[in-house]
Amino acid sequence: MVTENGMAVGALAMGGIAQVQGKEINGMAINSAANATNATNIANEENTENAAALDQGASAYEVETGDERAVSQDSHFPRGISHDAFVLQYIQPGLVGLIDGTVSSLAPIFAAAMSSSPRTAFLVGMATALGAGVSMGWSEALSDTGKTTGRGSAIVRGVITGGMTTIGGVFHTLPFLIPSLRLSLLIALIVVAIELFVIAWIRYHFLHVPMKNSLLVVTLGGAIVLAIGMLLGVS
Repeated sequence: MVTENGMAVGALAMGGIAQVQGKEINGMAINSAANATNATNIANEENTENAAALDQGASAYEVETGDERAVSQDSHFPRGISHDAFVLQYIQPGLVGLIDGTVSSLAPIFAAAMSSSPRTAFLVGMATALGAGVSMGWSEALSDTGKTTGRGSAIVRGVITGGMTTIGGVFHTLPFLIPSLRLSLLIALIVVAIELFVIAWIRYHFLHVPMKNSLLVVTLGGAIVLAIGMLLGVS
């Protein structure tokens, strides 16, 4: 009996030890699974942070270099053409005309205003805007048929360039309808500043040139031509 009882007690003791060991093994397994889950979560967070960092780096590169064409892949343009084709066939001819009409007409208009009268400046400005519009439109249409360069219809580009050239010259000419020279000059300068800002914004929006750089370059060109006109006007 003693032996049997001793064996029974031993069996119970071994069973208890086995249960304790089983609990320890289960605890280790649970801890291992928890550690694996935590490691997976940490890895996922790191991957997310790395992807975000790469995206931020790419955005910074695009802003720095001006190469943001990947951001502007909207294909909803006239006739379903691509973004690059739209810029090449419509925006670039219009931008050329707007820049030329705005900047090149400053010198004759302000020279006439400073040396004569607002009315003379108005006549000179209108003649310059209309004449330059015809000249630029004709030049654009005749200089490239569009067949080899892919720039689209020569007539369409000519009309766009000529029209935008005229618009660029007319707006800062209208203030010289005011008889007062000082007031007309002040308003014309404000209009010129708005025109230069619009040019810079178009370059930023469609050509992806940084706005700061675009404003600097456009304003510099306008200031040089304006200074030429005013110096000639007071000489």
